[in-house]
Amino acid sequence: MLQSFVLLAMIEGAHIPTLTAPEIVEKLVRADQERLEAFGGYTGIRRYRFENKGFNKRAELTAHVACDRSGAKTFEVKAESGSGFVRNHIIRRMIDAEQQASQKGAHEQTRIVPDNYDFRLIGTATLDGRPSFVLEISPRRRNKFLIRGRIWVDVDDFAIARIEGQPAQNPSLWIRSVQVVQQYERIGRFWLPVRNESKARVKIFGETEVSIEYFDYSTSVRTTRAYRERPLF
Repeated sequence: MLQSFVLLAMIEGAHIPTLTAPEIVEKLVRADQERLEAFGGYTGIRRYRFENKGFNKRAELTAHVACDRSGAKTFEVKAESGSGFVRNHIIRRMIDAEQQASQKGAHEQTRIVPDNYDFRLIGTATLDGRPSFVLEISPRRRNKFLIRGRIWVDVDDFAIARIEGQPAQNPSLWIRSVQVVQQYERIGRFWLPVRNESKARVKIFGETEVSIEYFDYSTSVRTTRAYRERPLF
């Protein structure tokens, strides 16, 4: 993947500004704060898929998710199939962990901001036709909700468009390693996740894959006079 990077240069005819990592992070934090101030919440659908080919274990679960303006999430399971053990002991625990991490206080401890991460600029790349800065992120503490890896920051919106990496702390003693890729897209005025793919090497069970699709978003923008009159970017 590094071969596709064009360090601080021109990408497909688009000029990439020459910025340092602190400058990029400052703009990222400022733009994210503006989005948070305008954010009124969203609803959407998640589809979780689990597969372990070695033990022929598969499961699927579809849930409705509602996220309020503070970022706190609630989930309602709509359909499920496949291994009951996987659904109850893996997928539902994933949902419970995300719901817990979204609560006020916990959310601030997991945001990709300088209080939680160190940043290093690697270069630039094209992602879905849009130029991005690529930064290495290193968590400042061990936490299963923090990621050690890379982020792609959209040059135009200064929003995170992709995350790749591993949890700063393994979520379970049964798991030897986890690789996570999460992609985002601009939905209305906000950048929201559209796909997550995780590969874990689990003791005894071997390689396991989990994917999450996010769709049918409906977003809400705060409608106070200040936010109606001020553009988001």
